[in-house]
This record gives sequence, C-alpha cells and structure tokens, in this order.
Amino acid sequence: MKRIYLVPTVLMGCVSLTFAQKKESDTIKDENRLKDIEEVVMIGYGSQKKSDVTGAVGSLKSEDFNKGMVANVGQLLQGKIAGVNVANVSGEPGANQNIIIRGVGSLRSGTTPLYVIDGFVIDNSNTGTANNPMNFINPDDIESTDVLKDASAAAIYGARGANGVIIITTKKGKKGRTQMNLSSNLTISNLANKMNVFGADEFRRQVTAAGGKLDDMGGNTDWQDELTRTAVSKNVNFSASGATENSNYYTALGYEDQEGILYNSNLKRYSGRINVSQKAFDGRLKIDFNLNGTRTENNRPNATDIVSNMLTWNPTYPAYTDGAPTAVFNNGSFNPIIRRDIYKDFTTNNRILANISPSVEIIKGLTYKLNLGVDYSTAERVIQNMPNAIPLEIGSLNLSTYSNNNTLVENTLTYNFKINSHDFNVMAGHSYQRLMLTSRGWSYQSFPINGIEPQYQIPAAGATNQTTSIIANKNELQSWFGRVNYDFQDKYLLTATLRADGSSKFGANNKYGFFPSVAAGWNISKENFLSEVEQINNLKLRASWGKTGNQEIPGKVTKKSYRADASGTAQATYPLNDSGNYPIGIYLVRADNPDLQWEVTKQTNIGLDFGILNNKLTGTIDFFKKVSDNIISEIYPVDPIAPDRTTWKNIPNMQINNTGWEISLNYNSDSNKAFTYSIGGNTSFIKNKVKNSPYQVITTGEAQGPGTTNAVINGYINNEPIGTFFVKEFLGLDEKGTNIFRDLDGDGTITDNDRIAAGSALPDFTYNLYLKAAYKNFDLGLNFNGVAGNMIYNNTASTLFSRGRLGLSHNTTDAATQFPNESVNNTNVISTRYLEKGDFFRLNNATLGYNLNPRVLGIGDHIRNIRFSVTAQNLFVITKYSGFDPEINTGLSQGGIQSFGIDYATYPKAKSFVFGVNVAF
Repeated sequence: MKRIYLVPTVLMGCVSLTFAQKKESDTIKDENRLKDIEEVVMIGYGSQKKSDVTGAVGSLKSEDFNKGMVANVGQLLQGKIAGVNVANVSGEPGANQNIIIRGVGSLRSGTTPLYVIDGFVIDNSNTGTANNPMNFINPDDIESTDVLKDASAAAIYGARGANGVIIITTKKGKKGRTQMNLSSNLTISNLANKMNVFGADEFRRQVTAAGGKLDDMGGNTDWQDELTRTAVSKNVNFSASGATENSNYYTALGYEDQEGILYNSNLKRYSGRINVSQKAFDGRLKIDFNLNGTRTENNRPNATDIVSNMLTWNPTYPAYTDGAPTAVFNNGSFNPIIRRDIYKDFTTNNRILANISPSVEIIKGLTYKLNLGVDYSTAERVIQNMPNAIPLEIGSLNLSTYSNNNTLVENTLTYNFKINSHDFNVMAGHSYQRLMLTSRGWSYQSFPINGIEPQYQIPAAGATNQTTSIIANKNELQSWFGRVNYDFQDKYLLTATLRADGSSKFGANNKYGFFPSVAAGWNISKENFLSEVEQINNLKLRASWGKTGNQEIPGKVTKKSYRADASGTAQATYPLNDSGNYPIGIYLVRADNPDLQWEVTKQTNIGLDFGILNNKLTGTIDFFKKVSDNIISEIYPVDPIAPDRTTWKNIPNMQINNTGWEISLNYNSDSNKAFTYSIGGNTSFIKNKVKNSPYQVITTGEAQGPGTTNAVINGYINNEPIGTFFVKEFLGLDEKGTNIFRDLDGDGTITDNDRIAAGSALPDFTYNLYLKAAYKNFDLGLNFNGVAGNMIYNNTASTLFSRGRLGLSHNTTDAATQFPNESVNNTNVISTRYLEKGDFFRLNNATLGYNLNPRVLGIGDHIRNIRFSVTAQNLFVITKYSGFDPEINTGLSQGGIQSFGIDYATYPKAKSFVFGVNVAF
C-alpha cells in the first residue's frame, strides 16, 4: 500500500507542499520531532548538531519564513526569533530595516548585523543603492538562516560580530528525482491607514473657526487618494535541483516587480543562481561552487514631499481642471501631481556574488578547506527634476556611479577525532578580505525647457552650475582564528574560540584586536537520573562569555592628512616675512590618531533549552548582559587651534549596557492525525542604558520643519536608554493661547536646561505569536508581532498640524484644534506635546493554502503538486499612535549616529493581498 505525504518547499510568497509516493513503512511519524534536536545549525566556519550548540543561536528553516511579498532576508525573519527586532524604516518597496539583535550597543556603527552567505562575509557599507543592500538576494533561494546572538557564537567573526551575525544558507539539491518548481504571485496593495485630515466641508468650518482667511476654490479633493494608488506587484520564480551520491545542483531564475503605493515607486529584481557540489576520490575531495547574479532597478519618489502634500494640501483645491492637472492654485503654489511627475530618482545595480570552496580530507578526520570569493557591485543613480514652465522649474540633475569590490581568501584546517568518550573538533584558520569602494558624482542645473530629460542633454546645462565629487576607500582586514569544540558522552560540552583581527582602519598602535570566547553546555536530560523520565525529552543548560568587536568607522580617519595651498589665500596663514604675502605651502587638515582602538562588546549569557511531552512542547530561555565600551565617536576638539574641525577618539569609561531576557515556546500537535496544528511565540525584555557619558546629550535625532530645524529631539543621555527623548515638558496653554512648559530649574525662564528625559524610542518589550493549522489539503498560518514601552516623536504633526497653518488654509488633523483657545501665532516647540506611545499589536501575516492532488486531474505522472495560496500582509494594527504607522523610522542619522523613533513624514505602509500558485514537477 502507498500513501501520499508532503514535502515542504518554498516559493516567494507562499509555502508549497510537494506530493510524492512513499511506502506505508516510510510514513513520516512523530519520530521526526524527536530528531528535531539533531538538526544541523550553522555556527560560522562549520556546523554543529543542535543538541551540541553551547551559544545562543536562533535558527529558522524556509518553511517557517514569513510569506507574502518579501524583498529581503530581514522581512523573512521579522518576528520569528527572540531577541531579533526587525523594523522596516518605511513602506517603500525594498526599504531599509533596523535589525537590532539584543539591543543597540554602539554610537557610530548603527545596528546592522554581519551577513554571511554560504560562507562569504558580506560588506554592505555602500553598494550605491538607496534602499536595502540585501535586496540583491532572492528570498526564494534561501534554505535557512542562523542568527548568532551571543558573543560566544559571534566571536568567531571577531571584529565585526558586535551587532550579531546572520548566516544565510542557500538551497542545494536533494537526492532523488530531479525537482522543478515554478511559482508565480500577484500582489494587490493599498494604503493601510489613511490619516484623518479634514474633508473639504469640515476644512471650511475649521479654517473659519480658527480665524483664518479661507482660500476656497470650490473643490472636494482627497489628496491622500490622489497621491497614492492601488499597487500591483508580480513575482515569478523557477528552480531545478537534484543530487546523486557524489554531486548535487540547484539552479534558479527569478523576476520580481514590486510596485509601491506612491506613484513612480517600484523595485524590479532579476536574479539567477547556480549552486553546485561535487565529490571525488571516495568523498575525500569536495568542491562547492555558488554563483548569484542580480540586477535591481529601483525607482523612488520624493516621499517626504509627497506625504507632506497629501496631508496638508487644501482639500478645496481641484486636482484636475478640464481633465488635466490644475497647474496653479489661488495662492500661487503648483499642483503636487505636476511636481510628482517631473521628479525622478532611478538606480540600477548589478551585483555578482561568487565563491568556490574546495576541501580535501588529508588524513582521516583532518580536512583542509580553501574559500575564494568575490562580491562585485556597480550602480548608477539618476536624480533629476525636469525643467518646467508652470510651475517654473529650472531643471536639475545629479548623476552618481558606484563600484564596490569585496574579495575574500580563507584557509581553514579542521580536525575531528575521538578518544574513548571524548569528542574533539579543532579548527584553525586565516582570512584576508579586501574592500574597495569608489564613487563619483556630477551635479548640473539650469536646463532648457524642450521636453528632453536632463540626463539626455547634459551639455545644455548652465555652465556655471556644475559640481563634481569623488570618493575612494580601500580597507583591508586580516585575521587568524581558532575554535575547539569538546564533547564528553554527549553530556558535557565546551567551546572555546579566539580570533585576532587586524584592520587598516585603525591607528598604527592598535591595528589588531583580540576576541576570545568560552561556552559550556550540560545535556541534563542524558544523565541517568533523567534518562528514564519519559516526559522530559531534552533539557540543556548553557553558559557563555565572550568579546566581539566593531570596526565600522570611516576609512582613513586615523591617518594624518595635508593640503597644498597653491593660492596663497587659503589656510596656510603663517607669514614668513614682512611683505604681507603668505607663501605657497602645505597645511595640516587632519591630525593622525595612532591610538584609536577597537570598540569592544563583552557579553555573558545563560540559557536553558527544553523539550517535553514527546518534544511536543519545546522552548528556550536566555538571560544575557551585553556591555559595549571603548566607544568610538567623532568629537570636537577643545583646542581652538586644532588642525581639524573634528577628530575620532575612544570616549574614556563610557559604556552602553543591554540586559535582558528571551523566551521562546512552541507546541506541536500529534502529526499523525488529520487535523494538525502548532502554536508558539517568543518575547524579549531588554533594558538599555548609557553609562559614564561625559556629554549632556549626544544627538541622534533632530527636528525638521519651519522654526524647529536642527532642534534636538533625542539622543544618548547618561544613565538613560539610547534614543531617549530630551525635550521640554508641555503643560498646556496659558490665557493667551501660548505654550506652557515646566520650569525644571525654577529660574523663571524656559531654556534648554528645562528639558527632561521623556522616554526612549527603543521598546522594552517585543513579542511575536504564530499559529499554524492543517486539515487534509488545507493549511492556515497566522503571524502576529508587537512592541511595548517605546515612544515616538511625531515630527509630522509638530511640523504640519498646527493652528497657525490651519489659519493659512493648510489642511491638518484635529491635533490643530485640540485646544480651542490656541493662538494662531503659537509656535511649535519640541516638547512632550508631540510625543506619543509607540506600542502596537499587528497581524503581520496570514496565509491560507490549498494543495491540489494532480492525480485528481489525471496529470499525476507529470506534475507532483499544485498549490494555491492567499496571503494577507499587515492586515490590521492596534495602536494609539496617531500617524500612519507606529513602526516608524526614516533611517536618518545625525552626524553619522543613527536616529530612532522619529516620524519625518515617512512613506506609509501598505496592506497587501498576495495570490500565489506553485507547480512542482
């Protein structure tokens, strides 16, 4: 007798289950779950059985990835692993993300983790793309991801592991018949949440009530509808794979065209991949080859202007007159639809990632491996405004080209041996990586109005309005590393790691940093006193300590630099004679700093892994303490005659502490029944604190808008979390309708000294929930995520929604009418008035699928499975935040320091429905 069983495969936007034939004796049973802890986990320069892992590693297989319209690996992971907080900075297709692993621990180095793809260490410092640089890899090609969270796990990557490490493994062929999969998705997206600005009739009443002069052109326009659209996105992927005893292959082609809900906004990706492995000489020689080629085309709108216009534009202005966009309105301003259509920001990026890894077993257990790879990226970006008569636009053009060349050479020796009950895995290696970035830019203005785009008539630009810029950086990293894994009777585990990294970025006295770690594990469930307890299937205690580093500073900042003064009028100003003329010479523009040291993060972790009830209920609990010191920052020298405006130094004694708990729980029902389900989730509690800072505030966010530009909103404040809002406390309005703020120092005058720490942009608590259920050929998956304990500064409201602007016939929300007695002359001061809670609970992803047995259609000999699915993304969000969406951050920075929790008229998020079909041959 034969039965149908289901084998998971993955496609973009939906999970496919491939039907095959198998004997009754081979039916999948609950024993698969018992073997769950024997899964292989990638740990960097090797792998381990899950039961042997001593560090804090979060693993995710392709069948558990987020479904739907997904552009990059961050979207696959969102909400899936405890301690990994993924927040999209906007709703733009392929937008950047803040991926924070166990809290923010640096000033200048952001939060971006280190990515390793099939053993190749990625550098995403600048690939020329304005959006997420990881958009180049097709999520459909990814088999699994492993996130190295603690220092013990990440220390093998030394200088670059302080923000955590994400190891990506792409798909390989599997033994059996050749498998081919064709998947296609169609996505419909709309604005998820409209802002409650006034409609035309209410606007007329409110402007009059505010004592303003109504500018009424008799229209009734919803500018949010006019400036957004129903976006239609398409995705097609084809793959073929197979394997024999000595070889396997995986090939794939992909095409994605993702439209944004703002006009002139889309991301296209063309991708191809070849993964090949070949064995020879009875398996002693193995060669792995991976090649990925991608072309991305990214069209971006001027999102901040468009969003500001859709929220503030007078709703009585008609968008169209006689079928064409109304050119100029009563106040002399021009139609934002015209501005939208004359603006262009287009980037093309071509990227190739290739590596070859031959390995040979020299003697039994001793293997040498060579890893050679290159990641080469080129990009061209065009930003232009077409010259136009109405409105008058002289036309502008900015052209940029980028080249990023990342080459890697690694040699490793691994020795596996056993002495009685003692198992050893010893690895030693050397790595050399060279990064070369070049960028060139040209800027032109003043083009003739002739219908030709500026990029195609550069010689016609005004001769006096041209500028150029050139950037070139070369950085090198050389490393030696080693690791010992020890296992006694599968009960007692020990891991020790040491890596030494030398970077060309650092000064002559501190080019090398040393990053050790040690971890121990105890498989308690394998002790005799628990071996007979049937209810406990897995119980492991882990403890670790280690150091990781951070080298993410600009190149050349530690080197001395001079400039020639050929004009005699610049800065070489010391007179050598009485003539009054300054001679030609050179002058110092940057002092060297040979003592600049690595930023170092120390982390301690204690964890417990468990599985009970036949491994139906599994979970993990971790406590960690993460301390970053030797903090690097760009500071202003005290010396008034210092040679440079700023200098790079380690801030003495300053620390950034992250302390927290992570909990994951998962329950799986009996898989032999017709109805199966699994339910689970994870949560993280993190307390972040800046200690021993010598500064009152290190700015991370500044306001934008009339009267508030460059005013401090939040930053690094001593004994407070990162991203703490440092603002005046708003108490209401006085009898004149003007602001009242708390006089903190009691001097009778409101100054910057009256600012308070009013909460942080970083959440204290993140949580994620999931539910999976299947009955016969139907399956359902739900994923929820949320945060709590963070604040958002609504810069959009403080800039746009004021009573004064309403009086000038600009549209607003009812935030401008909150206080009926407010004066139209009241100013928008950065204060707690515009500070809101950022808590939210979101249904991030919901997928309903149906697997059609091809035998029902009589085509079972040629097609193994047909799957249909519908996925809803961002179906609803529960929040008190008044903006478009509480998951907010435009990805801006202040002086190279990343901003958090400030809404700068951000590109709004979409609600999407994805209709997918997958055919497996």
